[in-house]
Amino acid sequence: MIPVMAAQGRRYACFGEEESAMSRRKRVRKIIFIVILAVLMLLLTVYINHQLRLNAEAELRLPLGQMVGVEGHNMSIYVDGTGETTLVFMSGGGTCSPILDFKSLYSLLSGKYQIAVVEKFGYGFSDVVDKSRDIDSILEDTRTALAAAGLNAPYVLCPHSMSGLEALYWAQKYPDEVSAIIGLDMAVPEYYDSMTINIPLMRAAGWAAHLGVTRFIPGISDSDAIQHGTLSETEKEIYRALFFSRTATVTMLNEMERVKENAEKVDSLGVPQLPMLLFLSDGSGGTGFDKETWRKIPIQYLSQVEGGEYIELDCPHYVHDYEYKVISEQIIAFLLAR
Repeated sequence: MIPVMAAQGRRYACFGEEESAMSRRKRVRKIIFIVILAVLMLLLTVYINHQLRLNAEAELRLPLGQMVGVEGHNMSIYVDGTGETTLVFMSGGGTCSPILDFKSLYSLLSGKYQIAVVEKFGYGFSDVVDKSRDIDSILEDTRTALAAAGLNAPYVLCPHSMSGLEALYWAQKYPDEVSAIIGLDMAVPEYYDSMTINIPLMRAAGWAAHLGVTRFIPGISDSDAIQHGTLSETEKEIYRALFFSRTATVTMLNEMERVKENAEKVDSLGVPQLPMLLFLSDGSGGTGFDKETWRKIPIQYLSQVEGGEYIELDCPHYVHDYEYKVISEQIIAFLLAR
């Protein structure tokens, strides 16, 4: 009888262990379900808060310039100043408010020149559009917007960062429309040979921005223009409102997905020959390059331009938000000497 009782005891023990394991699995599943539900509820709360804030900020997002029709969508363009020469300011990748980003600089130039700031689709007050961002599409959008605003070529192009590719391509494809390029720490094709572009991370940032998660990150909306430029308090509030509605938009992400291909196309067409002045930063502020490499690449590029000039500035990548006085003086001198 003892062996039988022992066997039964073992069976009861096994049954008890199985029941205990099942109970633990149930508790774990319940905990996981509660955590997932809590996260979803939190995200829903964050999203609702974001939508309410967007509605409250609607007046801050009323266009500062004019809206023109391009390919059936609205594109924002800001025009100011007078003069026979038109300076076209072109923003870098991801700059949420180009009009305000360049203001510290162009406000010092509008007394002598006509200035125009074109906000590409997905930027500033322009529509967010899920469309191709190959270099030809980007350029044709810009040209169409300028024409719709009543501006005529030739233009002096003033590109910052990634829009340097568009400016160079413009000079290659339509040389009669570009009288000079003044690069505000602008990109040249070689930068993109070794640049790492993490699209999944950018899409995650876009997802977080769409939900409104970014509103809970202290100081994230305080751009270089806000911290170091000459914007008024009202303009700073407008900039912040635009930041929360124009961060990592689908149009911007499409642009980043094509940037290496765009750089290769620009590079294949050679170096355009026209008056060119490049302002170079120290590489800090998000370029991903050390100071020596960041400056060496555009200097080598400029060495192929007859009469090309460059000026080194000891400031981060958004040079026009730091050294706007120096840059404005040098632009005036450069254009007067032409």
